[in-house]
Amino acid sequence: MSALKLKKGSTSHSAYNLRPTFSDTVEKHTLAVLVENEPGVLARVIGLFSGRGYNIESLTVAEVDHQGHLSRITIVTTGTPQVIEQIKAQLGRIVSVHRVHDLTVEGASVERELAMFKVSGQGEKRVEALRLADIFRANVVDSTLESFVFEITGAPEKIDAFADLMRPLGLTEVARTGVAALPRGD
Repeated sequence: MSALKLKKGSTSHSAYNLRPTFSDTVEKHTLAVLVENEPGVLARVIGLFSGRGYNIESLTVAEVDHQGHLSRITIVTTGTPQVIEQIKAQLGRIVSVHRVHDLTVEGASVERELAMFKVSGQGEKRVEALRLADIFRANVVDSTLESFVFEITGAPEKIDAFADLMRPLGLTEVARTGVAALPRGD
């Protein structure tokens, strides 16, 4: 097949432009999905991802409107722009879904995550773990002679950085809630 040659004055928006307009760059997106709070809705949403081979990096769900029986599902997923658009369209077709927001493209948003880290160690490693916890504003929620349990809240990148620093000091267990996100401003 020969290369497409556009004449002077033609645009890439021409009906005769046969070049692909999609990107193969994989991006991370945070989706906020408002759904009916009823049995089976989460299974249908998750089934959409697993049935098509899409990955979920983070998932949080909670009821946000008791009177309206609405829950908010926050999903962090990755994919090409076309895959993300397909995910949003397919989510919007599920009967129990009220709204789908892509917080990544709709403007600035605030993302936070809660995590707990169990760090075991003796001597200087314990002191260093406490020093780092203070720097990261992590709270000690449990302490024994052999270990600490730290609680930390922040952006996922902060949680990852704290985990990386705690590994050599005796990190034994991690529990993370997943990302909770809201758009900034009005």
